Amino acid sequence: MNLFVTEIAAFHAAREAARSDALQNAALFLMCGIDLEDALGSTPEEKRRIMLRMERMIERERLKGRSRHWSYDLNRHIALKQALDRLRISAGYGAEAAEVAATHDPATKALPCRRNRQPQEKRCRSSAVAGRNRSPGKRLS
Repeated sequence: MNLFVTEIAAFHAAREAARSDALQNAALFLMCGIDLEDALGSTPEEKRRIMLRMERMIERERLKGRSRHWSYDLNRHIALKQALDRLRISAGYGAEAAEVAATHDPATKALPCRRNRQPQEKRCRSSAVAGRNRSPGKRLS
């Protein structure tokens, strides 16, 4: 009976690993046009270039999620991040680098979105200046 339990657990673990690999492959190929198996077997310079491209794609996906864009997909975002972690580990950055990258605050390296490019006080001042000559009842023609 104990043999069946271990076989069932091994089967479920293998099935989950295969599912995770398939999600990562699909997300990476659809977003970047890169096959994950080819990327894992490439040279270190190519891996670095692919990792930079994947980081940009993850950042774009994060910005889509933050702005609540209709095409944002959390599963695709997670799969891209997992694929990037696998590529980092295979490039020799080690599990520690992948763990540090997973806990890194993306807000510190994120590009500002369009509405956040000006400081808060400048936005308030510019909006006040723009509406200075208008009274609430008048419409611009």
